Amino acid sequence: MTLLELDHVDFRYPDGGIGLAGCSLTIESGSRNALIGANGSGKTTLFQHCNGLLRPQSGLVRYAGKPLDYSRGGLRELRSRVGLVFQNPDHQLFSASVAEDVSFGPVNLGLDQHTVRQRVAAALAAVNMAGHADKAVHNLSFGQKKRVCIAGVLAMEPELLVLDEPMAGLDQRMRSELLAVLDGLHARGITLLLATHDIDFAYRWGERIHLIDAGACTASLAAADLANADDALSALGLPLPTVVEVHRRLCAQGLLPSRPIPRSHGELLEMLARPEPKNHGEGSQVLAQRHMEKIVIPAQAGIQSTALDSGSSPE
Repeated sequence: MTLLELDHVDFRYPDGGIGLAGCSLTIESGSRNALIGANGSGKTTLFQHCNGLLRPQSGLVRYAGKPLDYSRGGLRELRSRVGLVFQNPDHQLFSASVAEDVSFGPVNLGLDQHTVRQRVAAALAAVNMAGHADKAVHNLSFGQKKRVCIAGVLAMEPELLVLDEPMAGLDQRMRSELLAVLDGLHARGITLLLATHDIDFAYRWGERIHLIDAGACTASLAAADLANADDALSALGLPLPTVVEVHRRLCAQGLLPSRPIPRSHGELLEMLARPEPKNHGEGSQVLAQRHMEKIVIPAQAGIQSTALDSGSSPE
């Protein structure tokens, strides 16, 4: 089922800058989506249309098949169903304590105190911040602030969670923690749409990949198809995922079969560990492992930090 749809949306800023130009995008219920584009490509502008912070100057935004209602009541209803998490948590957190901040949305929905407390507790538990409810927001780490922002949105019990560069500014441990949170939310049925510059992470994590350039979505495809999207990526100045490049080089030397195409570093290593096909020469498995060391090890930090197998400026 289509949950969110942008239909040929145009938006210009007061200074004449183009935010969106005939942008069309479809997000299916229950899916994991990665939006990829350079700074200034329109990612943040698109996201602000998703929950009505910005309104199209032409075109339509539909949610659950209906055009958005921009009345006060309509926007309140929309924002209880579509949660937006900004790139910089300091732009979203404004209360003194964690619990106060997370409770802001439910309180403004007019919910009773008991329901508000239940929602706050559940939201903090979902992001592994239950023990921080009484802490001052300004004493939290950057990664903890991001998780509190997500909790504040979750307390509204949204169907769609939109995250603008959620991994930006996080170290490896914090990235892993946040990724686990996102995977847990998706397992609960929440649809996810996030912006990223990280092609390796998007390829491994996403189910659908959407490319954006100059305010328009230039391609939407299944994540697995990104391995063959050389032209679409090149047009945006983006590389193929690293694991695809490595796999191609190993295939070209007859060290691995061309199918399946791995989606992660771990999947590639699993392919190397499988019994050697008869059509591969004697010792090809050893040669492939040595070739992997030459190709992967120099870039290993980059691959592992962006495409974990366990698992940025606004435009």
